[in-house]
Amino acid sequence: MIEEKAFRPMSGWVPLVITIVLIFLAPIAIISGAVTESGVLVFVGVLSAIGVPLMLGGFQAVAPNDARVLLLFGEYQGSITESGFYWVNPFFSKRKITLRIRNFETGAVTAPEKKDPMGNIVQPKSRSAGRPSKVNDRDGNPIDISAVVVWRVVNTAEAMFEVDDFEDFVAVQSEAALRNLASRHPYDSHDDDISLRGNTPDICEQLKHDIQERLEKAGVEVIEARISHLAYAPEIAAAMLQRQQAQAVVAARTTIVEGAVGMVEMALDHLAKDKIIELDEERKAAMVSNLLVVLCSDRHTQPVINTGTIYQ
Repeated sequence: MIEEKAFRPMSGWVPLVITIVLIFLAPIAIISGAVTESGVLVFVGVLSAIGVPLMLGGFQAVAPNDARVLLLFGEYQGSITESGFYWVNPFFSKRKITLRIRNFETGAVTAPEKKDPMGNIVQPKSRSAGRPSKVNDRDGNPIDISAVVVWRVVNTAEAMFEVDDFEDFVAVQSEAALRNLASRHPYDSHDDDISLRGNTPDICEQLKHDIQERLEKAGVEVIEARISHLAYAPEIAAAMLQRQQAQAVVAARTTIVEGAVGMVEMALDHLAKDKIIELDEERKAAMVSNLLVVLCSDRHTQPVINTGTIYQ
């Protein structure tokens, strides 16, 4: 495991002044040496001319939330993480890496950059829009799911040297973590089990933890992971919708029946308490039946008025 080392570079303003002086000194020394036939001046001019490109190769302007990873002949020297204008050893290899917060949606396809034979980039690296991934939940139902992951680089050395392409590594491992999470939980649950649809905050927290665990070695911090799309796969969506509707109807009917029974019980107790009318068991049963029909029916009942006695 490569640990990140903070590199403290020299400010670039003094070397910049020296470089400007060398730019003017080189031709003046060479011309003066040639005129006066002084080998010392010619030598100083040549050294100044050689020093100019070397000095120019050491300047680095680091923007906020950017970093430079420095290598000297393949050996890691440190990372510049503070913004500013600096001058470093011109023989350092300088690799730029951004520390900005980034996000992507799982299921996106990355197209690598293309170069011509001369090394010029003809097609930059691009990423398509995310598409939901098809995976089976814990009950074996095919579902479409996707997530948005917000992340940033916190260890430039690990991101640069521990993995080949840390951006692609983040995308692949996030997709794998999402699929694994979806297969561990049901889409919907009617008991105390955590479900993908019913316990979204808990699921998102688990997803963030799973992705962070996989990306620990790449020097990446996961800031947030949220489910952005969740639905049954098209081939079973209609059947699952009917099942959900049936379950909703049953739940609603259960509540209605419980309320109707309570209302009937309250009516009988009220009649008996106030001695409004005395009913035998047969009439009580008829009254209970009629009240339950009226209260539990899904259509408006048509009242029938009895103009005779209670027993006719």
